[in-house]
Amino acid sequence: MSSKILKVGIMTREEYKKRTIAIARGKYKPKRGEPKVWFESLQSMAQVLNNENQGLLKVIIEKKPDSIKELEALTGRKSSNLSRTLRSMARYGIVDLKKQNKAVKPIVKATDFKVEFGLSSHFA
Repeated sequence: MSSKILKVGIMTREEYKKRTIAIARGKYKPKRGEPKVWFESLQSMAQVLNNENQGLLKVIIEKKPDSIKELEALTGRKSSNLSRTLRSMARYGIVDLKKQNKAVKPIVKATDFKVEFGLSSHFA
């Protein structure tokens, strides 16, 4: 499997709001290659990409389960917990949840992550 890099940025909610307003007003144009996925803190990124969830992504890549139920059997994690975790990862573009018949098949979209963050405001 080839690696798919997801660029993620870290920016406070307040900064993200300023950025969005600046873009809407035409005062800021996102640069080419700028992250499209943003976390509000390193902690929030760490919650989504913790060791347990990285292991989950590896199981999906290696075993290619056809459903969350199958993934539950492979990992020993309850389907309600898996669904919540996978939905969160899907919001950030890390996985895709493909509806297939009556099941939902998890597909890993990002295998590697580049993180960008700065300490100065660009959108004042």
